[in-house]
Amino acid sequence: MPKPDVRISSFADFYPYYLTEHSDPDCRKLHYVGTFFSILAVIAAIFINPFWLIAAPLAGYGFAWFAHFKVEKNRPATFTYPVWSLMGDYKMFFSWLTGKLPAQLMAAGIVDAPADNVSET
Repeated sequence: MPKPDVRISSFADFYPYYLTEHSDPDCRKLHYVGTFFSILAVIAAIFINPFWLIAAPLAGYGFAWFAHFKVEKNRPATFTYPVWSLMGDYKMFFSWLTGKLPAQLMAAGIVDAPADNVSET
């Protein structure tokens, strides 16, 4: 696992690091809420009014940054790896929805992975 002070050179290497930065289940849950609302905002922008595009990053980053500063108590990966962090948010969200996230969390060394599933959220 790369240390935060070592520059990561691929998304494949970044994603396990990203998951370790989201080891608290409550942090992940707040990310899921923000990601869900960001998706809704993009859908609203397409079908209702483009003005909703403003809400997408506000929702996504608002919930995520609150989760990092108040729950996980770490610095969001967005500040160092903005594109990969966004990709990681969506990968984690869709992996959670499809039931693939527990295995990814365990592979990254996060021990609470079996309890992090859709039915318990």
